[in-house]
Amino acid sequence: MAVEERRSRPGTDVLIRKVDSHVAALRAGLHGPELELAERLAGCLRELVVSTAQASAADRAQVRAAVHYFVLRRESQGRLLSVRSLAAAQRLVNRAARQLGRPDLTVEGRPGHDAVTPTADAAARS
Repeated sequence: MAVEERRSRPGTDVLIRKVDSHVAALRAGLHGPELELAERLAGCLRELVVSTAQASAADRAQVRAAVHYFVLRRESQGRLLSVRSLAAAQRLVNRAARQLGRPDLTVEGRPGHDAVTPTADAAARS
């Protein structure tokens, strides 16, 4: 079994710290499904950062943009993301994950709604 060594680049650590500090701030103001969504988005972003550390500059830029969108998006009056902003960040993060060949990292569901998987949705329509 070959073990892949992943060297951490300075940008990788910075991006992960940004995600972690943002989620820490969100924990103070969000609860329930909204916090769960933010945590799942953060997990996806962390994995994308790590998995693209040795990828092309274009792939790394796409992940960096998704991280910045998640961290800096402000549509509410306060410091914290509104549910609407989390949904927008979710769409962007999911698009990045699919485009980078990682559909396994997409975050399903919306705050306050049950997650609907594509197979369950297709079966319900049959």
